[in-house]
Amino acid sequence: MHSYCFKLATSPAELSGYFALRHSIFVDEQRLFHGGDVDGMDAIAYPIVALAAVDDTAETQRHGEGKPLVLPLAHHPVLLTHCLQNSPVLGVVRIYEPEPGLWYGGRLGVHEAYRRAARIGKGLIYKAVTTANTWGCDRFLATVQLQNVRFFQRQHWHSLEELSIHGLPHHLMEADLNHYPADTEQRPALSTFVREAS
Repeated sequence: MHSYCFKLATSPAELSGYFALRHSIFVDEQRLFHGGDVDGMDAIAYPIVALAAVDDTAETQRHGEGKPLVLPLAHHPVLLTHCLQNSPVLGVVRIYEPEPGLWYGGRLGVHEAYRRAARIGKGLIYKAVTTANTWGCDRFLATVQLQNVRFFQRQHWHSLEELSIHGLPHHLMEADLNHYPADTEQRPALSTFVREAS
């Protein structure tokens, strides 16, 4: 079984891969945006990436400051180990806090070659919500495409309302924070991150 790690994108290679995969999914593949998908929310967003990881088990379910969360998910032990050096970006998501305590997730996507098992999507969601919960989240929301609503429901989310975005049906959904425990990762300055596509 392959392992994946989920972390804030901080290196130039991670950030470049993050924006490139977003463009590939949301502009080239889904055609939700024309020209590019970077918007004003990127100015306050924390980018998160999924990378391949070195297989290495750990008994405890914890991840702390500066350490990526590495999963085979379900109810298996969480892995604490190293992301594979020079791994391409396999999945992306961003989180942002437009007002104190209210967080949103968005631009969730997985490289086409890695979508079958759904494990990367689960890991990205878990990393996104637990990170926000660590940084003082009271509510975590996302607009979810209709075909993904059941997947989110299985990850302990519930639908608040139906929406139409870019002419496509979506649901505004909220995560149950009880299933996404806070950890100890410190919140970096937004200036850490590049704010434009490479």
